[in-house]
Amino acid sequence: MAVPVSTSTKIGHGVAKVLGIKLHYRDPTGQDNTTRGESVFSVSSADTYVEEEPTVAEWFRENAPTGRDLGQYFVNLFPFLQWITRYNGQWLFGDLVAGITVGAVVVPQGMAYATLAGLPPQFGLYSSFMGVLVYWFFATSKDITIGPVAVASTITGNIVAAAAITNPTVPGHVVASALAVICGSIITFVGLLRAGWIVDFIPLAAISAFMTGSALNIACGQIPTMLGQSGFSTRDSTYLVIIHTLQYLPKCKIDAAMGLTALFLLYLIRSACSFGARRFPTHKKVFFFANTLRTVFVILLYTLISWLVNRNHRTKPIFKILGTVPRGFQAAGAPIMNTTVISSFASQIPATVIVLLIEHIAIAKSFGRVNNYTINPSQELVGIGITNILGPFLGAYPSTGSFSRTAINSKAGVRSPFGGVISACVVLLAIYALTAVFFYIPSASLSAVIVHAVLDLITPPNVVYQFWRISPIEVIIFFAGVLVTVFSSIENGIYTTICVSVAVLLFRVVKAQGRFLGRVKIHSVIGDHYVNDDGKGGVEGKGRSPENDPDRSLRNLFLPIEHNDGSNPMVDVESPYPGIYIYRFSEGFNYPNANHYLDYMVATIFKETRRTNPNAYPKLGDRPWNDPGPRRGKPGLDHSDRPTLKAIILDFSSVNNVDITSVQHLIDVRNQLDSYATPERVEWHLACINNRWTKRALASAGFGFPNPEGEESSFGRWKPIFSVAEIGGASSAAAAAETRDMERDFKRRQTEADVEAARAPSKTAGGVDSIAHDAASTSSTSEEFDKEVSRAKAYARNSSARVAVVHGLNRPLFHIDLTSALQSAITNVERRGGSEVTGVGTKAV
Repeated sequence: MAVPVSTSTKIGHGVAKVLGIKLHYRDPTGQDNTTRGESVFSVSSADTYVEEEPTVAEWFRENAPTGRDLGQYFVNLFPFLQWITRYNGQWLFGDLVAGITVGAVVVPQGMAYATLAGLPPQFGLYSSFMGVLVYWFFATSKDITIGPVAVASTITGNIVAAAAITNPTVPGHVVASALAVICGSIITFVGLLRAGWIVDFIPLAAISAFMTGSALNIACGQIPTMLGQSGFSTRDSTYLVIIHTLQYLPKCKIDAAMGLTALFLLYLIRSACSFGARRFPTHKKVFFFANTLRTVFVILLYTLISWLVNRNHRTKPIFKILGTVPRGFQAAGAPIMNTTVISSFASQIPATVIVLLIEHIAIAKSFGRVNNYTINPSQELVGIGITNILGPFLGAYPSTGSFSRTAINSKAGVRSPFGGVISACVVLLAIYALTAVFFYIPSASLSAVIVHAVLDLITPPNVVYQFWRISPIEVIIFFAGVLVTVFSSIENGIYTTICVSVAVLLFRVVKAQGRFLGRVKIHSVIGDHYVNDDGKGGVEGKGRSPENDPDRSLRNLFLPIEHNDGSNPMVDVESPYPGIYIYRFSEGFNYPNANHYLDYMVATIFKETRRTNPNAYPKLGDRPWNDPGPRRGKPGLDHSDRPTLKAIILDFSSVNNVDITSVQHLIDVRNQLDSYATPERVEWHLACINNRWTKRALASAGFGFPNPEGEESSFGRWKPIFSVAEIGGASSAAAAAETRDMERDFKRRQTEADVEAARAPSKTAGGVDSIAHDAASTSSTSEEFDKEVSRAKAYARNSSARVAVVHGLNRPLFHIDLTSALQSAITNVERRGGSEVTGVGTKAV
């Protein structure tokens, strides 16, 4: 009965015919897809399965957002809605403790980092306040705290210093606020697109190099201030700052006493608290808070010393102090955005955005894993972006996640992102109530706080050694980034590590090395016991029944013939079959690496095989220039010991997607090898294809079907081999599920019986102990359970047992695994050779 064709289909076919589009060129046989070959399937009880191709309409149905998805998208922009209604007193207590602790730490750090940014200290407080206040609305991390950080402040300071030269009439805080708005807008846009995965292109080696180089740059830049030195720029390249610092050592001032002793005291307190926590583990929490608040203690102590020394020298202090810090938000207002301001930092926008991104996401992911929750990188970008967009309205400059404060927040026991609101209250209190105290803070002591904070960002030697053990080339990238940062700038170090990392990634993709595989037959063993199919061990030679026969665990394993995967070279890897090659793609199969893969495959095949027709070039002039043959008067090389090419099996287990270029390369190689093997045709078997669109692409190029033999579009009697799975029966999933249910029910009934037995007298009627009776009862219980299982419906073995093919019958040369592909290839090669089919047991070449 003919299937009715719709009008739209007829119109489409007509247009295709006019345009010369061959709608059915993929069908090389001209026959119905499900009836090719000798038989569709030899088991009459098997269910027929025809795999449908994916369509563009199907792709849109699966990937186009629905109304529900759009609604969920807007809900996900405010993650606090998912937990704020269940907020409780216990959470509040944890947030209070952590929030107050972080707030106490962020106040001195914020003012110190503002000096790194080339801004008055109050702008660090403004940035600290907006960072912790705004972020919690959009947070997917409970631990991270946003605010001024050393690296972002340093880059901002470099931009402000450069802008002061090109546009001296524009205040530095105006430039910094405009920079925050522009960078925040870019980051928010990326987050709203849900493109947070872009951060994954920056590897750990690049991040470590950037953090290490930046820490060295910042620490070396703060040492002159800590020593009271002046007369040179601390924003030069790191190596120049080190040289100038050594040159100006004789000009150190009394500030060095305030700076060096503060730095020493910070490390002393940390060491003492760490020792105390180990020595007195019951008081570990006390030592933790003492260690956490060491910065506050040191700043307060040296502020007191400064007040005692300088209270009568306010106009001309003995050593440099912070000076007047205005009360309240003096810079509140709309940020100034014009071409003059933006042009002063336009070239530095990429570096600033990268710094804000990688610091925050790296910290958030790290603490998410430590505390067993998962962040949403895209939503985190929204949080950073909105914070940097709104912050400048109160005078803030670019902010991102802080590693040190996040660690403090986590260890202090924060329970939710609402802890940031508590920290904001502490900062607000400092802005309005403590500004008079800030006047006497020694600048050298603030520099000591910065040096102490950033030195923890340096990657320890042991970590670098572990990098070397894992990937030596990435250690080279790490040191390249550090050296560029030290001898050039932080921005150039960032660009260097990212560009080199991407180049290494592309090189690895382009030069991915394929592997020719051979077959090894293996057993699984536990000690000196073979492992049977049921996963249990059995001693060889004992109880050799069909149920525990170790030979049932024998299976094929396919290893690289050259053992370049580290497998034992003493294991003899057999070639699959004379003239049959198994080739595995190692890292995808796309346009960058397709040519490299296939060139190596073809070169190896030409090296190990001979032409099917030795008289393909009867005359010297018929030979191509790249294969001129032997010199005149000399016999040609005898390759009669080599097999002819018969079939190629491609392992697609590491391939997810293919593209037009890679498939076209495959078509070209197929034509090339068909010419090499003429008058025979090379069979192509493809195994382990995991993507329906990849199957569609390969089928569109004519793969997956047997090749026509000769000029006619008919077939010899080829033998399709399909993988099947049992539906019902002892080996099915239904049987396993039924066995589990029966076992639970049997144990329940047995437990009830045991309870009843326990209520009865423990002696038998004759007064004899019932141990022997219990043992017999246990044995009979096991037998009863086995009988129940054997009577289960799923275990019934009869002639009506059904099996089903795993892959579609319409793609007979697409195989579920390499074993079935090799079986199919050998069967049809032996069939074409006119010999009796012996199966997959042929000896190696």
